[in-house]
Amino acid sequence: MARQLLKSGTSIGANLAEANGAISGNDFSNKISIAYKETLETQFWLKLLKAVKLLDDSKYATLHEDADEIGRIFLSIIKTTRINNH
Repeated sequence: MARQLLKSGTSIGANLAEANGAISGNDFSNKISIAYKETLETQFWLKLLKAVKLLDDSKYATLHEDADEIGRIFLSIIKTTRINNH
């Protein structure tokens, strides 16, 4: 589980870096969409780690809140870029 959390968590940053080098508006939006989905996956792994008591409630709350905020930012970017690209 920790390995999966590490993979999804670092994938967020990798996809954001790829979005910064996007060759079109659609490419940018697609990379941000992948980063958003990786954020959702990261939240899943955090919930699972908490459920099996490998992550305490306080640390879970902080990490989940951070991931949720990042997800909201990505979702806002996705909505804005898709509206502007159509």
